[in-house]
This record gives sequence, C-alpha cells and structure tokens, in this order.
Amino acid sequence: MIARDIILFLLLNILPFIYLDWRHLHKKSTWGKRLLCWLPCVAMTAYTVYLAIQPNFIPDNDRIFILYGYLFLIGFIIAPIWIYCLCSIGGRSCSSLIRRFKGKNRASRNYGNILGLLLIPVIWFILIWGSFVGFNKLEVNHTTYESKDIPAAFDGYRIVLFSDAHVGSYMKHNEWVLQRAIDSINAQQPDMIIFTGDLQNIQPKDIYPHMDVLSSLKAGDGVYSVLGNHDYAEYMDYDETMKVANTRETISLERQLGWNLLLNEHCKIEHDNTHIVIAGMENDGDGKRFPQKGDLKKTLDGVEDTDFILMLEHDPSAWRRKIIPDGRAQLTLSGHTHKMQFSLFGWCPMSLSGKEFNGWYREGRQSLFVTAGVGGLIPFRFGATGEIVVLTLKKAKD
Repeated sequence: MIARDIILFLLLNILPFIYLDWRHLHKKSTWGKRLLCWLPCVAMTAYTVYLAIQPNFIPDNDRIFILYGYLFLIGFIIAPIWIYCLCSIGGRSCSSLIRRFKGKNRASRNYGNILGLLLIPVIWFILIWGSFVGFNKLEVNHTTYESKDIPAAFDGYRIVLFSDAHVGSYMKHNEWVLQRAIDSINAQQPDMIIFTGDLQNIQPKDIYPHMDVLSSLKAGDGVYSVLGNHDYAEYMDYDETMKVANTRETISLERQLGWNLLLNEHCKIEHDNTHIVIAGMENDGDGKRFPQKGDLKKTLDGVEDTDFILMLEHDPSAWRRKIIPDGRAQLTLSGHTHKMQFSLFGWCPMSLSGKEFNGWYREGRQSLFVTAGVGGLIPFRFGATGEIVVLTLKKAKD
C-alpha cells in the first residue's frame, strides 16, 4: 500500500515540517529545540520506509496493527500539521494582499495561524470518532427501482445489496460488527441477496475465520456475488502461479458459503413462467491499479433483447466504459468506492471527480446504483456510514 506511492507518503511526512522550521523555528529556536521538533518527522519517515519495503500490499492479519497504527499517526500528527501549514500560508497571503491594498508597511497579524490551531481538535475528533465509533455503525437503507421491463411476477421483489465486506478487517474484538450486518440482512427476509465484491482484504485466509457467519445468509432465491479487485490476490507479492491459486481458493470459498458466484456469466431467476437475468461481470477496473477482467460479451452470451437484466459489477467505472455502450443491462449494481469512507455535512470529496461513487445514476433506460459498502480495508468511516441496501423492484405502468 505504502510502496505504491512511497514518494507521495514521504513528501506528506516531510514537507509540513520544512514549512514549520522555515517559518517558526530556524530564527527563533535553538538547535536542540529544532531537533526535538523534527523527531516526529524522522520517526514517521522511518515508519514509512519500513512499510514500503514490506512484500505485500498490507501486512498479514497478525501484523495489520502496524499499518493501522501508521495511518492513525498520519491522522493524529501529520494531517493537523498540514492543515495548520495550509491555513498559515493562506493567512500570510491574505495579510500580504491587505497590506498592499491599504498601503501598510508593517506586517499584519496572521489569522491563518489561529484558524489552523483551532482546526486541530476538529481533525482529532474526526479521526477518533471515525476509527472507534463510525466504523462500527450500520444503516439499513431502502430504495426502489421502477421499470416497465420488469416482469409482473417480480413486481415488489426485494433484493438486499451489500458490498465491500473486507472481512480481514474484523478480528475477535469487532467480529460482532460483521455478525450484526449478516443478521440485519437476514432480518429483511429478502427474495435475493446480492454481494458486489471485495470479500477479503488481500488473501483467501482472511475469509476462513468468518465462514460460519457468512454462510448463514438466507434468501428465497439465494445469494449471488461477483469478485472485487481485492478478491484476485493481486495485492500479494507472489508469482502468477500463486496468484492464480489464491484466486481459485477465494472462488472455492465463496461457493462453499453457498453463494452463486458469477464469473463473466449469467443465470435466470424464474417466477410464474417469467424470468429476470442475473448477470455477473468480473471486476473491470482501469487495468492498471485495478484488475480489468470483465468480459461483457461472454457475460451476456445468449441473453435475449427482451430480458430484464440485473448486472452485478464491482467497479462502477465499468458502467460508462462498457455497460452503457452495450445498451442491454437495465440495472447495474456496484460497490468499490466505499463513498470514500468520509463525508462532511453530506458532502464527499469524491464528488469532485465527476465519477459515479454513491447512489443512483441514470442514462436513458439504463441505471446504476453504487452502495457505500459495509466495511473497509482501513477501519475508519466518518459521515459515510456502512450500509446494506434493501432494493425493491417495481413494474412501471406502460
């Protein structure tokens, strides 16, 4: 994880200390005080290098606390310093403009420094609440999809959607969070349960401790799933043979759970001599950071143009890239984004990307719903609460 962006993480740790030293220390402080202030930077830089030389994307579960501790310190030490520095720079710029406008020669007070100091406890609150409270929260959200293409026999059909379980993030102390999510899904008495990928963190052994919990999911027409980017063992420092073996093990485990895992394939759910198509395309990301294994032609091979198609695809970016151009799947369900696991007063920074990241999106007769998911590789959520979604199909009147 750190190794993929080692330069970014090093700059993240070092740059704010350079600014603090330049603005506040080098003229007014002794060498001893300056060295003392640089100690956190030295420690975090060493921590960064240590994590960067680890062979896998994240440490194994018995050492995962090493990564969690690092990220917590980033939020507790580095992020507040960055905010202070940015506010200070902004305050200096405003002061400079005011002096030029009013013709003053002496420096005015930098209120950016004060604002930066006031924001530090806010950052600490977000970090602590999101780590120890927000990640343990769960919402059951209800939504409806209406289309004239839905067969009458499926009017009122109830689907529970969940995604991004990342079960490797649940240990003995928080296993109850996963158990509660599974119990909440079953409590909805759904006709079908859909899981849209990222069951594990990085390897199939993440799944084994949770087999009993996950296999307890029950629905009238069963559980259907697809793989997410984390389910392909791409984040392990293995050769291709081992990666293939690990992916096959993950596939086997999902099927042992009693789930209907769809790998670029589809099946039909029949009621009263009518049916809908459940199609599952493999993860189709950018092909660089995220696996691009989706084969839409293979997935929908043999599907009639008149069929109602419910497409399962982990990565929502595939909707515009492949599913919309194909034009056949009326409804696509995705996850992957986690709603960035952060939202402030209902606003998520990911909205600036212009990409589909949460909720409903529509283009003509085609719709996409992206869930925020239930868990995360990093146990933190603030304002982007984990969710299960109860989706009711409704036949629209002609």
